[in-house]
Amino acid sequence: MIMNTYKYLLGISFLLVMISGCKKQNFDDLSSLDSVTGADKLSALFEITQDNTGNVTITPNGEGVASFDVYYGDGTVAPAKVNPGKNTIHKYTEGTYNVKIVGYNIKGQATEVIKPLTVTFRAPENLEVTANIDPNNNYKLDVSAKAQYETFFRVYFGDVQNEVPQSFNEGQTISHIYPAVGTYTLRVVALSGGAATTEFTKVINIVDPVLLPLTFESPTIDYSFINFGGGNVTVINNPQSGGINTSAKVGRMVKNPPEVWGGAVITLGAPINFSSNKIFRMKVFSPRVGARVLLKVENLTDGGTFFEKEAASTVANAWEDLAFDFSTINTSASYQKVVLIFDLGVSGDGSANFTWLFDDIRQTNSLPGLITLPLTFESTNTTYNFTNFDGGNSTVINNPDASGINTSSKVVRMIKNDGRPWGGSLLALSNPIDFSANKIFRMKVWSPRANAKVLLKVENASNPGINFEKEVVTTVANRWEDLVFDYSAINASNIYNNVVIIFELGTIGDGSSNFTFYYDDIRLTNTLPSDIELPLTFESSTLTYSFTNFNGGNASVINNPDVSGINTSAKVGRMIKGAGEPWGGAWIALTNPINFSGSKIFKVKVWSPRVNAKLLLKVENQDNGGINFEKEVATTTANAWEELSFDFSAINTANTYQKIVLIFDLGTVGDGSSNFTYYFDDIRLN
Repeated sequence: MIMNTYKYLLGISFLLVMISGCKKQNFDDLSSLDSVTGADKLSALFEITQDNTGNVTITPNGEGVASFDVYYGDGTVAPAKVNPGKNTIHKYTEGTYNVKIVGYNIKGQATEVIKPLTVTFRAPENLEVTANIDPNNNYKLDVSAKAQYETFFRVYFGDVQNEVPQSFNEGQTISHIYPAVGTYTLRVVALSGGAATTEFTKVINIVDPVLLPLTFESPTIDYSFINFGGGNVTVINNPQSGGINTSAKVGRMVKNPPEVWGGAVITLGAPINFSSNKIFRMKVFSPRVGARVLLKVENLTDGGTFFEKEAASTVANAWEDLAFDFSTINTSASYQKVVLIFDLGVSGDGSANFTWLFDDIRQTNSLPGLITLPLTFESTNTTYNFTNFDGGNSTVINNPDASGINTSSKVVRMIKNDGRPWGGSLLALSNPIDFSANKIFRMKVWSPRANAKVLLKVENASNPGINFEKEVVTTVANRWEDLVFDYSAINASNIYNNVVIIFELGTIGDGSSNFTFYYDDIRLTNTLPSDIELPLTFESSTLTYSFTNFNGGNASVINNPDVSGINTSAKVGRMIKGAGEPWGGAWIALTNPINFSGSKIFKVKVWSPRVNAKLLLKVENQDNGGINFEKEVATTTANAWEELSFDFSAINTANTYQKIVLIFDLGTVGDGSSNFTYYFDDIRLN
């Protein structure tokens, strides 16, 4: 009794100490719950026991879920409370049920989903299984299935012993990554509420062959080269990402001693198909110009059955795309090996001078065109790989304004976007520019506004610090003009491989139509152009006679179609009056205002298809078309040259006139036929 009393008192003392040592804590701050999101992605896995009892294990799933309520859908009122990762078992009779899953987040907010459940004791029928290799991973298998009377499926992928199957429902795709190439047996079992099952099996072949094109980008392909004679190829991270090759992985060839034929070979997973594509292309980064590259294909077992071609690098320390013409290969033979030898005939020393990068070995069906001056952008087998920088973006497109001095089908469009004031584009040429004879660049430009600056620059491909540039401004808006860049002061002893174009240097573009330019026909000439002035003979080889056509008129300079009589010159103007307006014609702007101080009588040689065809000759002010003077004269002969006179003696010479307008048969709409085709020449003040 005394002992029990003592224990009782001791317990009370301990309790008092615990109470006095407790400190009240404040749990009233719930602000952190404001960022809690609702339950999401609710689903459920149904697994029915195979003993015909109708017992179904329901495993609810979801994201951000603190607890679940499972409503069985068979008339049972009270839901089952299930914690994440747990399940509930319920006994059903045969039938179809809508099982409701309600997920609650930690704030008690609810999200629900209805999942259909079929309970049947009949074996599944019409089992269909889809099993496909993932197009982005040769080791990954995607499996889905459907059947009648099934409740769920189990899948065995066949790559491990005592495999534990994975369960999935109809409508799901379940994926598996095999550890290695090989042959595996896939088994899919369809289950219902009874003991009977239905099975599907399929042999799965996991292969990851080395095939063309060789890009070296796949993380699962074994790019195993066999090196010989001192050649050494490895696949590495691209150390020279830029220009035409920004890929992540490339091949590197280091040529060491001792053999002059040192190289490497790779075996493909299947013979090369030469039925349609017989041109090989390969990107190469060479330490020097003129390095030779041999590409060879061989039979899998007979090295005596082969075909080879050799190309040489044209630039140093920059990527270029070499072409190898295999058009004469014997396609009746089989070729499954690719051999690479750099500088055949020379023993390497393993230095940087004998180290090359290569990439993207592929087949095409046409030889590439060389990217050389003049740049017309018309070639159908040349890829103009622009390197765009700091907001500039150049692409080759169809000519959006085939008129005036530029009716070609293809041009380059430069959109200057938000970036840097120097945003532009670079185009690498196949060969260095030859400045030995011609040092004047010409380029046709279409600008949305006059006075837009255009910089044309040439650079050394290996050292951009070696360069030369000139900048000019546009003089017209919304039509083609031919700009001139005087390179007469360039150091022609340097090598220049790149052409750089920058519009509006010093201004950041905005990508709008106001910063959209077009350019074409970049070429070298040997003389600076003269002014476009009277007399207009159309004979100059350096002048561009830029007519602006309007309302059906179409004027251009052509070879004289009737060299006879009073006009035996080589070039003349031709006006075709097509359907449009009765006043359809054309005008040409002169470099300087017309000087009427010496004469006010215009003379024009005209060839007309008929007598009494009228020609209106009009002069206008450069900026104000309302300031003008005009005269009209009719032809007197047909199908022969004659000279017409236009009396401008009443013109107000206090005004300036810098445009010449020509309209044939004013008041009549042309039809573009020979009856509305006229020729003119030698426009002059007499």
